[in-house]
Amino acid sequence: MKNTLLTLALLVTLTSLIQAQQKAKPEDTEQWTPVPVKVDPGNATKAPSDAIVLFDGSSLNKWMSPKTNGAAEWTVENGIFTVKPGAGNIRTKEKFADCQLHIEWRTPAGIKGEGQDRGNSGIFFMEKYELQVLDNFTNVTYSNGQAGSMYKQFIPLVNACRKEGEWQTYDVIFTAPKFNADGSLDTPARITVLHNNVLVQNNVSLKGPTEYIGQPAYSEHGALGLELQDHSHKVSYRNIWIRKL
Repeated sequence: MKNTLLTLALLVTLTSLIQAQQKAKPEDTEQWTPVPVKVDPGNATKAPSDAIVLFDGSSLNKWMSPKTNGAAEWTVENGIFTVKPGAGNIRTKEKFADCQLHIEWRTPAGIKGEGQDRGNSGIFFMEKYELQVLDNFTNVTYSNGQAGSMYKQFIPLVNACRKEGEWQTYDVIFTAPKFNADGSLDTPARITVLHNNVLVQNNVSLKGPTEYIGQPAYSEHGALGLELQDHSHKVSYRNIWIRKL
């Protein structure tokens, strides 16, 4: 008896669903608002219209030196800027959290050295989470320290490096960590990275800020600057823009 009643109930439910579907119209599932803001997507040399251009090829006036708390002292020439070894890192004056970043970088042609001593620099999101910059076209180092890695945390899915002296691109979606009212971690930082248009980090959840020695651990913080590393190598950058998300 119970089985019969259950079967009848299922039939009634199924019949109701079929009748509802038959009465449905295409416009029932159309959503007209909100209307997405129109953005000029730009091109290989022009940033999207809603992006913040962090380097326009002429000056580092949107950057500062954490070492001196003054002007960024890296070398600007011919529409690019290059690490000035010993000058220290440079950091954006503006602070960012969730963002989309486009940045182009180049290790020096004819560089010497091997391992980590070969065109080394880095891009630190929120001054804490490093995306490695390094020549790894043929250069071998530890896998979670090569170009495209989230340094000492995540190995890139593939090695998409171009040769030394050639321009390379990173296109990144970064989601900032979120913290509870008591300062404990709610959700970790996440990052997706395309290296030369090839996916190398697929929405990975970071273990914490980058550490050279030891294990990473989160501590509460808000929006912070985007920072580029002086690792004593003359790595160059150009065409940098960022979108707040």
